[in-house]
Amino acid sequence: MRFAIMGAGGVGGYYGACLARAGNDVAFIARGAHLAAMRDKGLLIHDRDGDFTVAPVTATDDNSTLEPVDAVLLCVKLYDVEASAKQIAPLLGPKSIVVTTQNGVEAPEIVDSVIGAGRTLAAATYISATIIEPGAIRRNNDLTHIEIGEPDGPASARVDALVEVFKAAGLDARPSDDTAALLWSKFVLLAANSGMTSLIRQDTGVLRDDPVIREAHTAALAEVAAVGRALDVNLADDIEQRCLDWLDQNAPIKPSLLVDLEAGKRLEVGWLSGAVHRLGKKAGVPTPTHTAIYAALRPFESGP
Repeated sequence: MRFAIMGAGGVGGYYGACLARAGNDVAFIARGAHLAAMRDKGLLIHDRDGDFTVAPVTATDDNSTLEPVDAVLLCVKLYDVEASAKQIAPLLGPKSIVVTTQNGVEAPEIVDSVIGAGRTLAAATYISATIIEPGAIRRNNDLTHIEIGEPDGPASARVDALVEVFKAAGLDARPSDDTAALLWSKFVLLAANSGMTSLIRQDTGVLRDDPVIREAHTAALAEVAAVGRALDVNLADDIEQRCLDWLDQNAPIKPSLLVDLEAGKRLEVGWLSGAVHRLGKKAGVPTPTHTAIYAALRPFESGP
């Protein structure tokens, strides 16, 4: 298949490199020093199972230099989704698809509003990967898991075909029959973890160990789940407890929102706690914890 990776950072770069190594035609859309390094030396992956390099690679910051592709993996931050959807439009042929990989729950709808309904697939990823230097990406955990589905129905033939391409590239890919539940199940944990750790400027270990902070975190989980259920998302009855179990069973981490906050970068909070606040108002569900988180982080939302 012909792929374009829009946003060749940790996640997009890793998936793109695996797809290219398996023989797919992959173009990386990147910028700056990372783009220059890929053009010069290829893309080096420090993988859990052994390092590998994809070279030469097709890498550009000018979409007009690329031919239409079968699929675009959209791997940009949430605040760049709408602008990126406009940029990739010229890469789409009559049967091309765009796969959203963002955190949050609104990316498929945003992309549809730009390129038209029926061309977007929704995916949830569970990989941790980062650029450690220009042209080099490290996978940080043991997961390559990605679940892909139609935004408004069960898995289709095009979902199954894409999943098989990912599997052939050595990735743990699975079809989803309910992407709303898929995205929201991840969103319950992610929005609460990201918002609370950013509010207190501490990793998830503090959410787990401090009883007062844990109580607030539990309320944050419950608010996201309540909004999802009010919007008719088929969330598990025990989704909140599953999230607390995850907190208790995993080593402390700093979510990317906190990492970006500490680095003075632009924040995705408007699509995390901000989305809980906004969707809660739409559904008539109070979200006092996330509203407070969003209010506290809004002064830092635009970065420097």
